[in-house]
Order: sequence, then structure tokens, then C-alpha cells
Amino acid sequence: MLRIIVLGAAAGGGVPQWNCGCAVCSAARNEQPELRSTQASVAVSADGEHWFLINASPDIRQQITDTPSLHPKGGKLRHSPIAGVILTNGEVDAVAGLLSLREGWPFEIHAHERVLSILKSNSIFNVLNPELVKRIPIEAGAAFEPKLPDGSPSGLEIEAFEAPGKAAWYLEGIADEQPGDTLGLVVRSKADGDSFVFLAACSMVTPDVAARLRNAPLVFFDGTLWRDDEMIAQGLSRKTGQRMGHIAMEAAIPALSDSGIGRKVFLHINNSNPALLPGSPEREAAEAAGWLIPSDGMEIKQ
Repeated sequence: MLRIIVLGAAAGGGVPQWNCGCAVCSAARNEQPELRSTQASVAVSADGEHWFLINASPDIRQQITDTPSLHPKGGKLRHSPIAGVILTNGEVDAVAGLLSLREGWPFEIHAHERVLSILKSNSIFNVLNPELVKRIPIEAGAAFEPKLPDGSPSGLEIEAFEAPGKAAWYLEGIADEQPGDTLGLVVRSKADGDSFVFLAACSMVTPDVAARLRNAPLVFFDGTLWRDDEMIAQGLSRKTGQRMGHIAMEAAIPALSDSGIGRKVFLHINNSNPALLPGSPEREAAEAAGWLIPSDGMEIKQ
């Protein structure tokens, strides 16, 4: 049986964002601290003892501190139950947390060659000792079982698939979009077949995406914005969701309404998104359609 913990539910910058005074960020700082959220990441384990992180948020140190299952074992001078990190893209909010995992503990990084090339090109990631931290390429469509630090099987099977998205924003104007910029994951327990789909960045529900999600028992899906022009309307940005590589919730909800998904969870939710506010029309619409807006530390049951 898989154990799945939402370490962070927010999009880049978290909630509240450091320099933002929007309605959600203001409420999170003041009268509604329960709205506070770190940047998106999920931890998954097949045995409840060894954990793999999906993406390494810049907030990873705080997320580990707030998650007892990820604490070092008592009596150990150095230890971590984190056995590996699976990267689904090269955005800052997916890879920056790797730098906080540099304290000499073995684990594996699994990522598409496209993302591994980004890490290789930036020497700051060399703080991760290559003798301890192996970088292993993911091939879309080829299932693999990540290993534990001692080489034993993890009990997980992971299959990546290409998803519509875009290159990391810091590569805009430098590198063209390429295969591997955005991946979805199907994660399964080899013991009992429990599974879920992780797709926290997706610009549209294509026929291939719809097929990947159909009848899945659990899906984590891109919840960045409620409407495509949301950040423009609020004066926060000149970019639409599509321009940033994200489908709006109000488009995703009807597109996936007949998909047969068991549990539907939005993730990577931007501070501008009014669905974060309990009682808002947007929140009520999402929940009425069967979607969950998670909070940090929530363990998701299938």
C-alpha cells in the first residue's frame, strides 16, 4: 500500500509570496494563517520507511522538519529516510531544493536527460557529491524501479510520460522547448498495484493526457490558476496561464469531468488563485466537481 504525503501544495513562491500583497497572501499573513503553503512536492513510500520525493522544492528543509516520517532515525548521527528524488521538470521550484540535500547522504536523482543536462550545466549542483548522489536518466514510456541507497528494490514502479508544457522560464530565449521539459508520472506499488498519477504542470488536456488519467484511482493535477488571465486581471503579471505552461482550473474541471478518476487533487496552486479561499465561489465549484484543495502535510488516502 502506497503512502503519499503532500509536502507542499503551492506554486512557485509559496503562500504567502515574499513580496505579494494580494488577497490570499494578505489573508495568509494575518487572519487566515491556515492558508500558508510551501512550494509543491509530494513524498511517496511503498513501505512507510523509505521515501521518494517528487520534485525538490526550495522549501524542502522546512517540509522535512514538518514531516516526522522524513526525520532521521533516533540515535543516528547522520541518517535520512529519503532514498531519492524524481524530477518532473527543471523549474526553480522543482530543483532548487536539491541544494539543501548536500550534506553527504546517499540518494538518487531521477530525471529526463533534458533536466539532467540543466543540472550538469550549472556547477552549483556539484555540491551534491556524485559518488553519493547518482543522477539517473528517465526515459518516457519506460517503467523503472528506483533503488534504495543499499541497492535493494524500493517496491515502487514509476513510468514517466511526456506532457504539454514549456521549458523552464529561466531558459526562455536561451534554449528551445524540447522533449522532457515537462513530465507526468504514473507511480505504482509493486506489491499490490496501488497507483496514482502526478501531473502538476500541464498546459492542456490532450487526448494522450486524458488517456493517461482515465480511471486512475488518484490524480495530482495542475491547479496553478483558476482562470487563464487571472494574474493579468489582478495586476500581478502580464502572462496568461497558457503562456506559463499551465491550464486553468476552470478549463481542467470540465475537461476531466468524465474521466473516471477516483480522487482528484489540485497541486501547485498559485497565490493568485481564489480557489485557495474557503467559501469562495471558485472553491465551492472545485469541491462540487470532486476536487480537493490540499494543505501541507496532508496524507492522501486512495
